[in-house]
Amino acid sequence: MGQRIQADRDAMTVEIGFALLTGALLAAAAFIVVCAPALLSASGGGVGPGHLVAATVVASLVFVGRVVDVLWRFGRRDTEREVGRRGPLLPDQPSQPGRTSPDS
Repeated sequence: MGQRIQADRDAMTVEIGFALLTGALLAAAAFIVVCAPALLSASGGGVGPGHLVAATVVASLVFVGRVVDVLWRFGRRDTEREVGRRGPLLPDQPSQPGRTSPDS
């Protein structure tokens, strides 16, 4: 696999942060969605322990699923770049408006 340059390490750090942040936001949303029916019911007793357990389990699964999905895609993209299956991710020469491309 070779040594990683600083840009690769920075990209990995950003991707991990993105995975954790979006995972936490989606988990919080899932927790609220599972608890919402109990809060909106007319019983007035609040959220029971069954709803809390179910909401915690669902939120945990959503969090782990999101983190794994984001990091899996990042790792797969990184592997494809090293193997070269899809070609270079960036063009060899940046686009220059008003000039012809080297292929023409």
